[in-house]
Amino acid sequence: MTNHNVFLLSLGCSKNTVDSERLMAQAEASGIVFTETADEADTILINTCGFIEDAKEESITETLAAINKKSEGKIQRIYVMGCLTELYRRELKEEMAEVDGFFGTRELPEVLAALGAEYREELYDRRSLLTPPHYAYLKIAEGCNRACSFCSIPKIRGRYRSQPVDQLMREAALLKSAGIKELNVIAQDISMFGYDTMGKSMLNDLVLRLSDMAFDWIRLFYAYPVHFPLEVVETMRGRENICNYLDLPLQHCNDRILRSMNRGINKQETIRLIETIREKNPDIRLRTTMIAGYPGETRQEFEELLQFVEAIRFDRLGCFPYCHEEHAPSFAFEDSVTDEEKQKRVAELMEIQEAISQEKNREFEGKEITVLIDQVEEGMAYGRTEYDAPEVDNECMLETGDFQVQPGMFCRARISDSAPFDLEGEVIGLG
Repeated sequence: MTNHNVFLLSLGCSKNTVDSERLMAQAEASGIVFTETADEADTILINTCGFIEDAKEESITETLAAINKKSEGKIQRIYVMGCLTELYRRELKEEMAEVDGFFGTRELPEVLAALGAEYREELYDRRSLLTPPHYAYLKIAEGCNRACSFCSIPKIRGRYRSQPVDQLMREAALLKSAGIKELNVIAQDISMFGYDTMGKSMLNDLVLRLSDMAFDWIRLFYAYPVHFPLEVVETMRGRENICNYLDLPLQHCNDRILRSMNRGINKQETIRLIETIREKNPDIRLRTTMIAGYPGETRQEFEELLQFVEAIRFDRLGCFPYCHEEHAPSFAFEDSVTDEEKQKRVAELMEIQEAISQEKNREFEGKEITVLIDQVEEGMAYGRTEYDAPEVDNECMLETGDFQVQPGMFCRARISDSAPFDLEGEVIGLG
């Protein structure tokens, strides 16, 4: 089989991004070329997301667009891989006969074979980055053992499997040598890292070893509140290069809903956990996500969530309308809150968060802070503080003045103005 020019479309979360990067590195080692646009390719490969309705729709829309290109003779082959296939392989095969192959989340060798490449175990640590050249993700585990009622990830990704620490250190070393300054540590759930292999949490040990490698910033994502190893928060406080940032998805605060969601934690335990984290590291910024309109959520239970958010004052917060996902356990419940009401509740919650974010951002006015620059255009630099993750959090918009600022640089900035989700200011020094 001849090697192809492949256009890879990677949809969904950062964990999917890592899978795509791993696939690219393997395929390139076999001589396959990845193109910038679909028009230059003879093959389109789509790494799909199947997590929520919008993501599924995007995956299907993009696949239909590829089928269109194939029927017009502009491309020769279409392959579809990832989460959506894992859930709907049979249906997709029936509905989309024009697709040349469907592959799940654990079929990397098979995808490569279809492309005319071979899988090489010794290249497992290598990735061709899809992120900007100064930050990358390190996926420390696959799958999930939690049984949250609203989530289909365990069905998509299987049981929790921690990556061996030695392998992660090799992968991190390659990222460091490629010039990565910000390492974002991810998994479906970083709290459980090591339990399956060592019988205890190995997260702190891993974070210390990564910190010793002298990345400028190390950031931690997706820590499940149950079994979160609190020593990590002390390490964060003690180590300069571990960002004072933790993504701790809580989803709700009402005890009945938390029980129905199968979260394994109640409201009082949640409050105690947050208080302990903030006591151990007063400078930490907490990010969380909430779900509005879960089956049976009453107005009173939602009001309780509003009051909770107002009282806890999260630094960063995202809120999603509940999605009635047929492969999730909560599909057995009646989806009792209307779509319109879900959206209304999301808006109400975000309005409260907006006011909190505005107050917190105002505290930066007149201060000097360190910012990592993500992009530069026409005298303006756009970047982030250590309290902001790529793509989801606040942005700093800085006038560069006479400074030669490039993406991937750290600079000192003076903040002059703020909005709920932005800071504005000027660059006053580099490094």
